[in-house]
Amino acid sequence: MTHLARRAVASLVALLCLLGTAAAHADGRPTNPIPDYRTALPLVWGKLYPEGGETLYCGRQFGKRKGRRINVEHVFPMSWVAWHLSCGRRNECRDASPEFNRIEADLHNLWPARIDVNEARASHPFGIIPGEARPFGDCDFEVDEARRLVEPRPAVRGEIARTMFYMAETYGLEIRSRLGRTLQDWHRADPPSAEERRRNDLIETIQGNRNPFVDDPRRATRLRF
Repeated sequence: MTHLARRAVASLVALLCLLGTAAAHADGRPTNPIPDYRTALPLVWGKLYPEGGETLYCGRQFGKRKGRRINVEHVFPMSWVAWHLSCGRRNECRDASPEFNRIEADLHNLWPARIDVNEARASHPFGIIPGEARPFGDCDFEVDEARRLVEPRPAVRGEIARTMFYMAETYGLEIRSRLGRTLQDWHRADPPSAEERRRNDLIETIQGNRNPFVDDPRRATRLRF
């Protein structure tokens, strides 16, 4: 084989590798996935919120030392992911499923939250609850245990919708039709904020992918539930 022929073969192999890599990530998944939730946690605090920030559901401000009353919420519940993957309960899935671990560690789904509100949310779907009961005082977060439903404050309903859309599209997860219609309403009423775009940019530098519903809000109109 001549030198030119060897160079041509090498170039073709490189091109095929490049196309294979592009195809592998055509679904929008992280190109640099975080292996597990334990690895993701310090990235949330150290990379996304190094100077502090605001909790998702209550809008509570926190600083570098966030204190013991704030932790990390999965907006798309991990119990739904465990059901989708048929890998058992959460701890069982962590032991048995690398896919579950990568999904659990996706930074686009991780947001700061008050611990008590996070626990009350559990894995309940989002929706509108009649009345304005405020079990958490000045925090505008309502819970209907009978209907297994929670209602977040209007200012973050768009962030919640776009997070849910991202998780469903990226990992092939299910959103029921009633919830999907509600989230689309929220998405239209509460467009991406500067803070949401900041998070999107930072997450791309860490795990190599973006939430496309933040970049192109019109994309949500193509979703079907």
